[in-house]
Amino acid sequence: MPYQRLSPKDAALFADKHSDLFGDHSQLTAEQLDTNGLNQVFRVKNNRGTSLIVKQALPEHSGLTQHWPVSLHRAQIEADVLKYQAKICPEYLVEVLFYDQELAALLLEDLSDCAVLRNAFSVGQQPQNIGIHLGRYLAKTSFYSSDFVLTGPVKKARQLQFNNPELCLVTEDLVFTDPYCNHERNSLNFVQVPQVQELWINEALQAEVAQLKADFLAKPQALLHGDLHCGNILVSHEEYKVIGAEFGCYGPIAFDAGTFIASLILNLVTQNPANTTSARPYLSNQIDLFWQEFSTVFSTLMQKETKDQSFQNSLYQQRFLQQLWRDTLGYAGCELIRRTVGWAPAPELQQLTNAGFKLQAQRQLLTLGQDLIMQRQQITVANLLAKLAE
Repeated sequence: MPYQRLSPKDAALFADKHSDLFGDHSQLTAEQLDTNGLNQVFRVKNNRGTSLIVKQALPEHSGLTQHWPVSLHRAQIEADVLKYQAKICPEYLVEVLFYDQELAALLLEDLSDCAVLRNAFSVGQQPQNIGIHLGRYLAKTSFYSSDFVLTGPVKKARQLQFNNPELCLVTEDLVFTDPYCNHERNSLNFVQVPQVQELWINEALQAEVAQLKADFLAKPQALLHGDLHCGNILVSHEEYKVIGAEFGCYGPIAFDAGTFIASLILNLVTQNPANTTSARPYLSNQIDLFWQEFSTVFSTLMQKETKDQSFQNSLYQQRFLQQLWRDTLGYAGCELIRRTVGWAPAPELQQLTNAGFKLQAQRQLLTLGQDLIMQRQQITVANLLAKLAE
């Protein structure tokens, strides 16, 4: 069937056709959950309460496609990334039940018992050990898609499979270019301008960002999720699931790690002052747990399961992990800056209603972002946690 925008009725038919879950004689209803301009999402449910999700990529987006050429191929990337990573650790990935290339539509399991992590934080929930689970997810998916395991020809084939130039360009521009110049896509208010102008003239900072950008372009270490923030993580009492992988590509492992840490920091800095007594220590602890779990699992995998003889060298492995931490800090810093002043600022900031507190949070995020980029060679986990406690 040629591409067409699915109606709720179409979504119900699509789900019924490509799944045996509903059974015969089901009475199906389809509810539209979200249309963010980039995708539309439906929940299809039968009269017995069984439900599935249909997600379709849309050809045009009022914001994104006016700045970048973005094709429907991103839906294929998302389906492939989710399925590939699910082979490595299925407990952490939303299940892809079917993908239709012509319609750019995915049929997904319905995780309606889960909450978006960002929303959970905003209402004061503190999911247990989210840092441990995300550290484990990222360590495993990174390691098993890297040179430590894959032969050269296999990894190069994976890079071709997950080649995602259009959405990579969005990342390259938004994260590494726009915030460091007076670009029309930036989101600024006049009070911020003096501090942001310092970014535009700080050559030392821009040199470090250029290095991080060069690595993003030329370091295809592992398969990335590409957009690993708290809006793409679902949680319940028993489940921790990653969704929204359309920005997936091969790149530096530290990019996903830095994006996730930055998302936790954003939630920490923007916490309602009345809630900070419990929320800030909790979020700071999750950052600590995340890196400890990630580094422990990744280090163990390097020691026990590395295939390439060259990479079995223990000193090399230690250096690799140390460099990962430094790069993670750098990418976290870039993400904090772009989510503060770049296009599509963080929802955590946008929902702040107190103008004075919002400005204070923006200033803190910009300062912290620059510190993480400029001081990443020296900052330890303990240093980072101390900075967040200030």
